[in-house]
Amino acid sequence: MVALQEPLVLSEVVLEYVSFVALLAGGGAVGFRWFVLRPLLRSGGAGGTDAGGRIAGRASRTAAVIGLLGVLTTLALTLVGTADNAAKKGMSLGQALMGNGGMGAIGVGLLGLAALGFVLAAVRVGAGWVLALVGVFGNALKGLPAGNLLRMVNPFHVLMASLWIGTLAVMVIAGIGVALGRDVPREDRGPAVAAMVNAFSPLALFAASFLALSGVVTAWRHLHVLSNLWTTPYGWALMVKLALVACVAALGAWNWRRVRPTLGSDEGAQGIRRSATAELTVAALVLAATAVLVSLPSPRAPKGQGGPGEGPPPQGAPAGPQQGGQPPS
Repeated sequence: MVALQEPLVLSEVVLEYVSFVALLAGGGAVGFRWFVLRPLLRSGGAGGTDAGGRIAGRASRTAAVIGLLGVLTTLALTLVGTADNAAKKGMSLGQALMGNGGMGAIGVGLLGLAALGFVLAAVRVGAGWVLALVGVFGNALKGLPAGNLLRMVNPFHVLMASLWIGTLAVMVIAGIGVALGRDVPREDRGPAVAAMVNAFSPLALFAASFLALSGVVTAWRHLHVLSNLWTTPYGWALMVKLALVACVAALGAWNWRRVRPTLGSDEGAQGIRRSATAELTVAALVLAATAVLVSLPSPRAPKGQGGPGEGPPPQGAPAGPQQGGQPPS
């Protein structure tokens, strides 16, 4: 039995978990509005009816509130983490934000832009969703101009997770939840839910595919050798996560192949809500396993072998969600 080199701190695991949920909430709200509701709103609403249009409008506003809560939480965690790291290095918050080419300040600015966008979207200002899209995606991909693609694997991995699991969560809460409300006639519920689920399916397939690819790359960067998968605490946590991810994928495939074709009625809408909730429950366990994973030290590379793209963060790099441990695999 291999003991942990450093004790696992529960508060760090909880903080990582909260940061993941916040990131998925912000990205999921954007994914829901632009990839699930946008075509429905263009065609006059879910199902092409006036009732469907009202459902889509209310779902959009609810999604904006969810996205705002997620972005504000991410912004708060980023600033607190940056201030904590700055204090340890004898730096001011401003100096820490401007370090590493001002990357921290750029991230804070983009998160602020996203928050403004969600506020405007919640009060029915259409341009708000454009600002939210730019802010959320810009913050996730802000490192691209630096040209270090390996360092972009982790942010891209989290972005794909938000577009799959985050969008699913927002769709269940803000989309299906609104459509199955008591004030919505039964005959309008099924078509509205079917339209949203059918629009979500291509996004889920796309995001899940790239999530798997980026996950493999990230895992290999931190395992270094395959034997570390079953001989280190990091590897054991990774195997637990992979088993849970497989369960989420299986539930998603079941929803896509078995449940989705039954949509169109109120009964079918109720069924997809139950099965999607089960998928999200297992996804919550995946996030818990990931929070533990990033709080563990990565296995050491064999002598003479360094992980590609590995190394300490640049001097003055701001702390934010996930910087307390290793990037998620």
